[in-house]
Amino acid sequence: MDKQSAPLTILMADDDDDDCLLTRAAFQRAQIANELRFVHNGEELLDYLHRRGAFADPQSSPRPALILLDLNMPRKDGREALRDIKASPALRRIPVVVLTTSSAAEDVNNTYDLGANSFVTKPTSFEGLVEAVRLIGRYWSEVVALPSEP
Repeated sequence: MDKQSAPLTILMADDDDDDCLLTRAAFQRAQIANELRFVHNGEELLDYLHRRGAFADPQSSPRPALILLDLNMPRKDGREALRDIKASPALRRIPVVVLTTSSAAEDVNNTYDLGANSFVTKPTSFEGLVEAVRLIGRYWSEVVALPSEP
């Protein structure tokens, strides 16, 4: 399915364990072969991306080709994390898809202003999530050309 030679690593930052489980199940149902990894707040996301602490080993914490980002998380929310990612020359090329329960115009506009590549409101049904994941997976692994590491 992927035009890439190896599966992409997709990193999801979301503090809701149920949403993480549902997203993993949706990836499986949608037959998205890419590797899905999870962090649970913005600080963990940045630690992962900068390979700090528990994420120091690049073998166990490979650079993601795509980030799925929830906005409302503890410690450092998605907006703050997005701002930090897009301000970093080493990270700014990683595409960030905001995947959140919000559909507020203010959140949409603000996250695009911060550099988000897409904004997706989490569907309310599992089948809706499967379809959203299928579209996200196909778009980012089959349609677009992804940047290489700096």
